[in-house]
Amino acid sequence: MSYAYKLNEDVRHQPQGPQGRAATEPPMIYTIVQHMPIESDGRLRYRIKCKSEKIERVVTEDQLSYSQ
Repeated sequence: MSYAYKLNEDVRHQPQGPQGRAATEPPMIYTIVQHMPIESDGRLRYRIKCKSEKIERVVTEDQLSYSQ
């Protein structure tokens, strides 16, 4: 299984609300800073850093899309 996004690539992160519901916050632009190990559930995870704030998150690939 390979990662869809490369290191230092800009991506759009769509936050999720409680229990996976759609969040009301707009998507923000982040930069991929690390590929995380593949977890036992098989989902790919990334460490991302916000471009406008000093926030880092670990997210799954399904929460990301290409920045435009």
